[in-house]
Amino acid sequence: MASRNGIVFEDFFPAMVDKLGAEGFMKELSNGFQLLVDEDRGLITFESLKRNSALLGLQDMSDDEVKCMVREGDLDGDGALNEMEFCTLMFRLSPGLMMNSTKWLVEAIISEM
Repeated sequence: MASRNGIVFEDFFPAMVDKLGAEGFMKELSNGFQLLVDEDRGLITFESLKRNSALLGLQDMSDDEVKCMVREGDLDGDGALNEMEFCTLMFRLSPGLMMNSTKWLVEAIISEM
């Protein structure tokens, strides 16, 4: 998948869900959130994302790109990402997850019964 700036991202999320299951995948997303979080605020901020972007292999992102990423996921308008906003953003950025989300929702509901 190519972004507007020409960077190509391969969508590994569907394969991760297949391997880990829905619950395991959500745990991994939560671990990812913890890697990027500002420990004082408990949120992903511009500063914490910029500081930890190398962990994602994104150390070359410009400040504008980092700001845009936070703004894209910030659903409540507080200028930062809580864990739910982060997970929602990750799903939205993965076309493969979006296509299979109904299937995984049904599987999760069935496993809870």
